[in-house]
Amino acid sequence: MIPLKDNNPTSKFPAVTIALIILNTFVFIYTDILGFGGEEFILRFSLIPYNIITAGQWTGSGPVMAAASFFTSQFIHGGFLHIAGNMLFLWIFGNNIEDRLGSFKYLVFYLICGAIAAAAQIIPDPNSQVPMIGASGAISGVMGAYLLEFPRARVLTLIWILFFIRLVWLPAFFIILYWVALQVFLQLSSSGQAGGVAYMAHIGGFVSGMALFKLLMLFGGRRTTLWSEN
Repeated sequence: MIPLKDNNPTSKFPAVTIALIILNTFVFIYTDILGFGGEEFILRFSLIPYNIITAGQWTGSGPVMAAASFFTSQFIHGGFLHIAGNMLFLWIFGNNIEDRLGSFKYLVFYLICGAIAAAAQIIPDPNSQVPMIGASGAISGVMGAYLLEFPRARVLTLIWILFFIRLVWLPAFFIILYWVALQVFLQLSSSGQAGGVAYMAHIGGFVSGMALFKLLMLFGGRRTTLWSEN
C-alpha cells in the first residue's frame, strides 16, 4: 500500500514542512546526484551508535559533533526510493500536524522525534558501527501524531498486488496501524538494521510522536477540525 494524499485541508501554509522537504532534497542532490562528500560526509554527519557511546572518539569528531549527529543524520538519505518515500509521507501527514501545532512547535516536535527515534535504535545495539541516516524516525513521530488527531481522515492509497492495481480511499488509522504492525513484525523477525532499515527507530519515533504531540497540544495547539470524511 502506497499512500498518495489525504482529504485533510490545512488553514495555514505549511512553511516548515515544505522547508524540510526542500532541505532534505538539497542534501540528497548534493550527496547522491552530484556525488559530493562521499564516505567522509556520511561518517561526519550520520549517527553511528558506537560513536555516540564513545562521545565522538571513535570517528574523532568529538562530543559536540557526536551529539549534533542526532539531528544532522535526519537530513541524509541513501537512495532515490529512500528519500522519495520519506518526503511523500512527510507531505501527506506533516502539513496537518504543522497546522495543529504551529510552525515553531512543529519543527521542535519533528527534530525531537527524530532524535528519540535514533536513541531507540542505539539502546538495543550500542556497539553498532553502522551509520544511521534518514528522516524516517522523525516522520514516524509525525504519523503517531496524525493517528491521534486525525484517525478518521481519508487517505488515497495505491494498492498493488501483482497485476491487481487499484486506488482506494482508506481511513488514516488503517494505513498508519498497518504500517506500525509491519515495523513491529519486521523488528521481531530480524535483529538490528536488517536490510539496512532501522525498525526500532521507526517504532521509537512513532511512540515518541504520540506522547510528545499530546504534551505539546496541552500548551496552545490548534483544535479546529478542518477535514471532512468522504
